[in-house]
Amino acid sequence: MSSQRTVVIFGASGDLSSRLLLPGLGSLLAGPRASSVRIIGTGRSPLAADEWTDRVRSAFGTELSPAAAGTLATTQYVAGDPTDAGHLRTLLELAGPAPVLYFSLPPAVTTEIVAKLQEADLPEGTELAFEKPFGTDAASAAALNKLVGDLVPEENVHRVDHFLGRTAVLNLIGLRFANRLFEPVWNAEHIESVEIVYDETLGLEGRAQYYDNAGALVDMIQSHLLLVLALLAMDAPATMDAVEVRSEMARALRSTHLYGGSALEASRRARYTAGVADGRVVPSYADEAGVDRARETETLAEVTVEVGTNRWAGVPFTLRSGKALGAARKEIVVKFKPLRHLPSGLHGGRDGETLRIGLNPGELSLSVPALGVDGPYTMGQVFLDATLPSSAVLPYGEVLNGILRADPLLSVRGDVAERCWEIVEPVLAAWRAGEVPLEEYAAGSDGPADWQAERESAA
Repeated sequence: MSSQRTVVIFGASGDLSSRLLLPGLGSLLAGPRASSVRIIGTGRSPLAADEWTDRVRSAFGTELSPAAAGTLATTQYVAGDPTDAGHLRTLLELAGPAPVLYFSLPPAVTTEIVAKLQEADLPEGTELAFEKPFGTDAASAAALNKLVGDLVPEENVHRVDHFLGRTAVLNLIGLRFANRLFEPVWNAEHIESVEIVYDETLGLEGRAQYYDNAGALVDMIQSHLLLVLALLAMDAPATMDAVEVRSEMARALRSTHLYGGSALEASRRARYTAGVADGRVVPSYADEAGVDRARETETLAEVTVEVGTNRWAGVPFTLRSGKALGAARKEIVVKFKPLRHLPSGLHGGRDGETLRIGLNPGELSLSVPALGVDGPYTMGQVFLDATLPSSAVLPYGEVLNGILRADPLLSVRGDVAERCWEIVEPVLAAWRAGEVPLEEYAAGSDGPADWQAERESAA
C-alpha cells in the first residue's frame, strides 16, 4: 500500500464489521506491509463519534502500531440510509479519490445500493468489495454482476471470501505445484476420494437473523468449501497472477457437478437437537431465539461432487460443514488408492496413504504404509506430521491487503460467483421440495447415527 486509501464500510455497525473485518484490518496495519488507511463507517444505526472510535480501537487491540494509530485518529462514522442517493453523494465526497466501497450487507440491500450508484459519479480507481453471499441464487448473482460491471471494470471488483486469505489455504498452491512428491500423483489414477470438512462445536451463537435464512449449505459449502475444492482440483496456472490463477479455478468449477447427477444421492442434511457441545448446554436449533422452525434450516450439510475432467473423473469430492458437533474438524482429507498387489508373505491391510491438511490451524499429516508396525512382515500405518507456516495477518487482513493494492488474486471472479450457485441449486431445489429428509443429531454428537456408522464402515 503505497499511498493512503479510504475504505467506506457499509454496514459498519453490524456484527461482521466488529468481529472480523476491523480486526483483520488491524492485523494488517500492525505488519510490515502497513501504510495509511482511512476508514469511514456508515450504517442506519446512529453511533456517537467516540462510540465508533472505541469500536475501532477495540478491534485493533491494545498495542497500536503507528499505521493503526493513524487510522484510528482519522476514522469517522456517518449514519444514514445507504440506499439514499444524497447519503451516497456525501460519502463519496468525504472519501475522496479512488475509494474502496466495502459492502458488509445482505445481498438485497447491496443490490439496491449498487443500483443507486449508477446515478453517482464514481471517482476513477474506485474499488468495490462485496461480502458473501454474492446474490441469493445464480440469477440474482448474474443480475448483480451486470450492475457492478456497469460501474467499474472486473479487476476493480472484489467478491470477498476470507477463506482464500487463510494461510493454510494459500499453502495448498505450494503443496500442489512446487512439490515433486504430490504433483505427479494428484489425479484419479492415484486418488480414491477427497473430503473437505469444516465442522464446528459452536451452535447458532445469536446469528439467527442471517443463519436461519442461509443454513449450512449456503453459509459454508456454496462459497468457502467450493473455492477450496477449486484450488485442490485446478491445473497449474502459468503464473501466479490473478488472471491465470482465477482462470484455472473457474475451469475446475465449470467441470464440477453433483456426483451421480442426483441431489437425492449426492446430498444429505440434518439439524441439531438439544445436547452438550464442547462443555456447553445447547438448546435444540428449532428452539433457538429468532429461528423459524417451519423453515427447516439445516445445521449440517454434506454434498458430494465430481470434477469431470481427465485429471479427476470418477473421484468423489465430499464437502461437509456443520454446527454444534462433538469435535471441531476443519481439514482436507485426500485418500490415496491402495496398491493393487503386495508381495506374498507380507501381511496386514493394503490401505493407501492418507494426507490430511488442517484448515484451522494449518497442520499437515501424512499416513503411509510401513513394515514392522505389528510385526516384522506386517503392514501398518506410520504418521509424518508437520505444522504449516502461519501468518500474523488474519485472513480478512490478507484479503484487505489485496483490495487496497488493487490485486484481485484473492477475490472471487464474477463467473465463479455464479457457478458456485449453479452447482448447489439442484440440491437447494430438492431440499425445498422435501425430497431429501431433514435428519436430526444431538448437539455434541458427530452427526446422525447412520452417517457415523457409514463413515466407520468406510474407514
